[in-house]
Amino acid sequence: MGAAARPARFATASGSLRRELGSTLALGWPIILANLAINAMTATDFMMLGRLSPHALAAGSLGFFLYQPLFLFGLGVVGALSPIAAAKLGAGQGKDALRRATHQALIFAVFFAVVVWIALIGAAPFLVAIGEPRDVARDAAVYLKGFQWGLAPSLVYYAARAAFSALERPRPALIAGLLAVAFNALANYVLIFGKLGMPALGIIGSGFATTLSQTLMCAILLASSLVDPRMRPLRLFALPWRLAGTEFAALWRLGLPIGAMIVAEVGVFAAATLAMGLFSTTAIEAHTIALQIASLAFMVPLGLGQAATVRVGRAYGASDPVAISRSGWSAFGLTALFAVFSAAAMIGAPRLLIAPFIDVDAPANAATVELAVALLRVAALFQIVDASQVALANMLRGLHDSRAPLIIALLGYWAIGAPIGAALGFATPLGPVGVWIGLATGLAVVAVLLLLRWVGKERRGFAV
Repeated sequence: MGAAARPARFATASGSLRRELGSTLALGWPIILANLAINAMTATDFMMLGRLSPHALAAGSLGFFLYQPLFLFGLGVVGALSPIAAAKLGAGQGKDALRRATHQALIFAVFFAVVVWIALIGAAPFLVAIGEPRDVARDAAVYLKGFQWGLAPSLVYYAARAAFSALERPRPALIAGLLAVAFNALANYVLIFGKLGMPALGIIGSGFATTLSQTLMCAILLASSLVDPRMRPLRLFALPWRLAGTEFAALWRLGLPIGAMIVAEVGVFAAATLAMGLFSTTAIEAHTIALQIASLAFMVPLGLGQAATVRVGRAYGASDPVAISRSGWSAFGLTALFAVFSAAAMIGAPRLLIAPFIDVDAPANAATVELAVALLRVAALFQIVDASQVALANMLRGLHDSRAPLIIALLGYWAIGAPIGAALGFATPLGPVGVWIGLATGLAVVAVLLLLRWVGKERRGFAV
C-alpha cells in the first residue's frame, strides 16, 4: 500500500503543479503583453525622438527618467489593490468589500497625480542644478509639459487593471494597451513631424501623444467594466468614489513600501541616467537605448510576477500554504527560464536589438552603438537576477509582505549597488559600463536576500 501510494501522491502533486503552471501562464500572458504594450509606448516615444534628433532623444530621456520614479511610486501604491483584492476573493468576501478597496486606489490615483503635476513645475531648474546640460534640461521640461498630464489616467488605468487581474480578467487591459500603442505611434508621428495637417510640435508633440494614448487606454478599460458580464454587476468604478478610512489605511500600509521599493530600484536606474549626462550626450543616448531593450525584456518576468501576486494572494486569503508554495515557485521557474533566453539574445544579437532605436550603420552614430553594445553585455549578465528579484518581490506581495523587501531593496540598490557603480564609473576607465556593473551588483544582492526571505516564510508555513 505504501509503495503504491507514493506514485499516486507524486502523480497528484505533478498534476497540481501542471495546473498551477497553466493557471499562471493563462493569467500571466495577457499581463505580459499589456506590460509590453505600455512599455512600447515609451520605446515608441524614444524611437520617434531619436529620428527627430539625438538632442531630442537625450532631452526626452532625461524628462522621462525624472518623471518615472514619481509615477512608479504611485503605481506601487495603487498596485497594492491587486494582493488586497485577491486575498478578499480568496477569503470569500463580497462585492461591497471589493468595491470599497477599489475606490481607495482610484482616490489615491487622482490625488497623487495632482501633487506630481505641481512638483514638475520645477523640472528644468532641478535638472540644471544637478549638472545636466542647460539646453537638454530646458527641452526635457518642454517634453514633460506634454507628457505629465497622462499621469492621472495612467494611474486610474493601473488601479482598474489591478481589480481586473485579481478577478483573473486580464484581457481587457491587454486590449486597451494594444490599441493605445497603435494610437501612440500614429499620434507621435503626426504631432512630432506635423503630418495629416497638424503643426510640427517637435519634442512636446511626443509628450502630448503619450498623454492622449494613456487617456484612451484608461477610457477603454473603464468602459469594458460596463460590458464585461462578470465585472458589470460589481460596479467597481461607479461614482461616487467614497473614502473609507480603514480600507485606505490598508492600501497605504501595503502600498507605501511597495511604491518605495519600486522607486528604490527604478530610482537607481534614473540616477544612472542622470549620471550619464555627466559623461556625455553619447552616454545618455547609449544608456537610453540599452535600458529600453532591457526594460522590454523585463516586462515578461514582471508580468509573471504580477500573476504570482494574484495566485499567491488568493491562496493566502484561503489559508492554503501548499497552494501558496506551488503558486510562487511556478512563477519563479517560468521567469528564470525566460531570463536565460533574453540574456542569450542580448549577447548574440545586440546590434539587431539596437537598430530600431538608431541607424547602426551611420558613421555619426558609431560611438553610441559601440557603447550600447557594451551596456547590453552587462544587461545580459543581470537578466537572471533581475527576473528573480521581481518574481520574488511579487510573490511576497501576495503574502502582504512589503516592508522587509523595501529594506532589502534599499540595502541592495543604494547601499551596495549605487556606490559600486559610482566608484567604477567615475574612478576607473570603465565609465558608463562601470555604472551598469554597479546596477547588476545591486540586483544580485536583492535577488539573493528576497529568495532567503521567501524560503524562510515557506519553512514557517507562510504564517497562515
